[in-house]
Amino acid sequence: MSLTLYPAIDMRGGKCVRLLQGDYDQETIYGGSPFAMAKKFADEGAEWIHMVDLDGAKEGKRVNDIYVIQTAQHLKAKVQIGGGIRKEEDIFHYLEAGVERVIIGSIAISNPQFAIEMIEKYGEKIAVGLDAKNGFVATHGWLNTSKAKAVEVAKRFADAGAETFIFTDIATDGMLSGPNIHAVVELAAITRKNVIASGGVSSLEDLMRLKEQNVSGAIVGKAIYEGRFTVSEALEGVS
Repeated sequence: MSLTLYPAIDMRGGKCVRLLQGDYDQETIYGGSPFAMAKKFADEGAEWIHMVDLDGAKEGKRVNDIYVIQTAQHLKAKVQIGGGIRKEEDIFHYLEAGVERVIIGSIAISNPQFAIEMIEKYGEKIAVGLDAKNGFVATHGWLNTSKAKAVEVAKRFADAGAETFIFTDIATDGMLSGPNIHAVVELAAITRKNVIASGGVSSLEDLMRLKEQNVSGAIVGKAIYEGRFTVSEALEGVS
């Protein structure tokens, strides 16, 4: 299986930022224009751009959607977006504007029936985002930890027809400590669906390890912003 690379753009206040382990008080700003960053990634060959509306995740509504739509409509790269998606109106808003895939996270935990209805209606256009802390799903911009185990939630939505899951191990996110490959592989084995790894990728070797385990994709943020490798180098390494 080939590994699809998803360069990440986390947006807060209209800027490109990274948070340390999801902590809004530990923010590093890497650029003033999400679209300019997306264009840079696309120019380097990225086929996908992973965008997260951090303000939206925290406030429960779309905040930075203008940059997402600008990217989807003006670049060749496909866009997937998460953060602040709570209603079908949010999903339709993005898909109608040309976004390829919408990620539902917090709402999948608080209202699983709604999530299932959206999966049944929009099919592969919906991805389920599972952000886990010690194996339990965290919601609302990682500010709350639920009592739901990530693997159990994933199995339920896989049975309902979800084809793509994005698994983030909060403990590794932004730490450049290596991804939690065991958890990703376990999730893929249980769901038998595509699982995209997020959090912790620090080197090209990490990407190769994920590829060797037949993980379908990897979201990479801080390693690119910190100059560990470029998007083009990563694409060459996993091709």
